[in-house]
Amino acid sequence: MRLVADDDDLAVVPLLAQARCCLSRRVAGAHDHHCRHVRSAPVAAKTLILPVIASPRGSGGNRCRTAAGGAGRGTRARRGRQRLAFQTLHEIVRRGRQNLSRNHWDYLIGGADSETSLRRNRQALDSLAYRPRILNDVSDVAVSTTLLGTPLRIPVVLAPIGSLQVFDAGGGAAAAEAARDFGVLQILSSVCLPDFEAVAAAVPGPRIYQLYLMGDQGWMDEVIARAMAAGYTGFCLTADTQVYSRRERDILKGFVPPSGSRAGASDFSYQARMTWDTVEHVKARFDIPLVVKGVATAADAQRCAGLGVDVVYVSNHGGRQLDHTRGCIDCLPEVVEAVDGRASVLVDGGFMRGADVVKALCLGADAVGVGRLEALALAAGGAPALVRALEILEHEIRTSVALLGAGGLDDLGPGLLAPAVPVNAPGVLSAFPLLGEDY
Repeated sequence: MRLVADDDDLAVVPLLAQARCCLSRRVAGAHDHHCRHVRSAPVAAKTLILPVIASPRGSGGNRCRTAAGGAGRGTRARRGRQRLAFQTLHEIVRRGRQNLSRNHWDYLIGGADSETSLRRNRQALDSLAYRPRILNDVSDVAVSTTLLGTPLRIPVVLAPIGSLQVFDAGGGAAAAEAARDFGVLQILSSVCLPDFEAVAAAVPGPRIYQLYLMGDQGWMDEVIARAMAAGYTGFCLTADTQVYSRRERDILKGFVPPSGSRAGASDFSYQARMTWDTVEHVKARFDIPLVVKGVATAADAQRCAGLGVDVVYVSNHGGRQLDHTRGCIDCLPEVVEAVDGRASVLVDGGFMRGADVVKALCLGADAVGVGRLEALALAAGGAPALVRALEILEHEIRTSVALLGAGGLDDLGPGLLAPAVPVNAPGVLSAFPLLGEDY
């Protein structure tokens, strides 16, 4: 199975010092598609108005603690009512923008240098048009799948994002709660609060831990062992962050991202030394599925598969690291071909709508990760708003698959796509034409 994800860890530098501290102590108490998709239940209601789907745990379920000490009942009740009001992703993005300061907004939507990579992610998606087929039975569209043995209600994962506590006080625990309640997999960033053991204690369940190296091999081994003991079911190495990029929206405003002071170059010394030997070591020593994030070429994908990497993660860090890369979906076909079914394939970069997800699935991805959409939903209303965003995304995916004339994910393939000229100027929000960056 292959997997695709959206945007990446948004706050590497500011949290390195704090993450190092957190990691040093244990928190007490704390149709060439080769995937194997699982058929979902039939759609019960066919209506133009998006149905409100109750989360499995309900509003009175086991709520996780927030990084700030926990949300009150009044806050949760308001968020629950707010979730019922959201009918489109446009509304969620708008509310998220309204709830963020200008600094935190720019921090979320910005990219590296000229932001060319960021815009190419969106341009590449918009440069693909659908070629629908007709007169096929689409009365029972299946959109669920699995990743690393974990059932996914839709082929989507929550991508690793740093500093989630900026967007909701619950931080990574709020995202974990939403992932559990809706039924997708979370990849938790190591530069996010609460730390990985606290999140696992608050919201038990399958989860992948993404780590930036901030110590030697012994340090890394200890962290992996602790993550496994805490119940994490996968481990992710991010390979495209050898050094920290220049993010000029922050630089020009003199904005230091939250949860720590700007770190020095020494904080990236271990990341800069990471090699294929690191991958071999993890595979040889630990019995845990390994994800390698930041793959963009067939050569690197082939080497990952040859070393037994379980998930090859196509990513350009949401356009936040190397500028002037290709759009991630443009990298996907060669990676899928090189892996040739030996590993799952995950991709991120600009994925905001259900139609975006389906395009990646047509090109051989197993699932798509969303990052900026995850953060915007948390800003809009915490875990309930993120669950609602996933419900809307599910509706969009199911609609796109059905209107393509496909009965499920196994019926998708590259023949359903064709090159096209984009109709909107590419950008983080170009998937939401009713909105603008400064609305």
